[in-house]
Amino acid sequence: MRYEKEVPVVAEADVLVVGGGPAGIAAAVSAGRNGARTVLVERFGFLGGNATAGLVGPFMTSYSLDGKQQLIRGVFEELVERAEALGGAIHPSKVGVGEFSGFISYGHHKVTPFDPEAVKLVAAEMCLEAGVELRLHTFMVDTLVEGDGVGGVIVASKSGLEAIKARVTVDCSADADVAARAGAAFHQGRESDGLTQPMTLFFRVANVDDARVIAYMAEHTDDRRPYASIVREARERGEFPIPREGIGIYRTPQPGIWRLNSTRLQRLDGTSVQDLTKAEIEGRRQVMFLLRFLRERCPGFEESTLLDTAAMIGVRETRRIVGEYTLTAEDLASGREFDDVIALCGYPIDLHSPDGSGGGATGELEVANVYQIPYRCLVPADVDRLLVAGRCVSASHEALGAIRVMPPSFAMGQAAGTAAALAVAEGVQPRKLPIPWLQETLTQRGAFLGENVARQVRDAAGTALRGG
Repeated sequence: MRYEKEVPVVAEADVLVVGGGPAGIAAAVSAGRNGARTVLVERFGFLGGNATAGLVGPFMTSYSLDGKQQLIRGVFEELVERAEALGGAIHPSKVGVGEFSGFISYGHHKVTPFDPEAVKLVAAEMCLEAGVELRLHTFMVDTLVEGDGVGGVIVASKSGLEAIKARVTVDCSADADVAARAGAAFHQGRESDGLTQPMTLFFRVANVDDARVIAYMAEHTDDRRPYASIVREARERGEFPIPREGIGIYRTPQPGIWRLNSTRLQRLDGTSVQDLTKAEIEGRRQVMFLLRFLRERCPGFEESTLLDTAAMIGVRETRRIVGEYTLTAEDLASGREFDDVIALCGYPIDLHSPDGSGGGATGELEVANVYQIPYRCLVPADVDRLLVAGRCVSASHEALGAIRVMPPSFAMGQAAGTAAALAVAEGVQPRKLPIPWLQETLTQRGAFLGENVARQVRDAAGTALRGG
């Protein structure tokens, strides 16, 4: 069947950002602040992606692995501070090591607890203040290809099918939807069998006895995961069918309310609507089982009640573009330095088993205290006028396990949005953008790219002041 329809062009942007999650928020705000006419397309009626629709939290982590140095700043830092001013976040500098983090027994994580409702409002306000045109309730359905590059997208909404044209598009869809529909090369899943990390439906429970939960965990330090011994005993009796080795629990800023990252949906493809449908339904079945299990078996949760489930299934991994550079686990372990660094990170490799009960950020795959993400990971190798940010950048399956979380996505989004705006201003393809200019602009906008880059920016400014 062939379907043809003329569609109106409803917007012509310098920079079009597709996807309003952490990467998309930072990309749109940065493009707008750097003078680009910017449009942001988001399928939900609010921004935030996994942080809001997915109920994923806290933000883990914007610090180095040892918890001593904040690495991810810029747009992310501003969003946290503004949410904190509304009473909807706690800055990580005010959070103790391990506090709110799900009782992880390795590393020294400093996390950022937040209220998703505060993030929804703050993100929208930051975009509007930057001059971004928001198009919520809008779903990207196809890519407009012009020659070797992306000329925009086709979207669907209550207004029907429409076209949005752009000089540069930033794909923050999390699944490389724009890139894939443009014909860009990509990988999916682990090399051995193509399986991706499992999906999870986050949910929140209320009326939890905080003190009792914390006391129980303090008494059971041999459990690598919360309530692991209880889960193990139940599984041995055939009474715990979910392939998990414990209960993933996270405190929130509100007393008695906890987030749970405990469902697990395996061998499903996050780019398949049939698999996403299965995951949503089975995820909610698992939530109801877990709620009963918590009440009956887990100290502190006896009187707990279900507050809500996420509006969407949480997807950890789908497509990863083939970029001008592919970040590897070896790069993370060695802390390799890149001339085109655009972000610093310190989160460990967090791989949930695609077909078993284990995994997570176990520390088995080492990372340096601080490692770098290069700009080339955001640049598709074979498509022009396009950048990618978030969990679909060019990285190996293992490396993606570390950089896919939300603070690095903010950092990559800020870099991509800034680069897109500068490329438009310079009249060059994003892959030809002068890297020192990008790094200088990011640094001036609050991003931290390490002391070497900071020194180069200071030296360049001093030379300019001296008339050199």
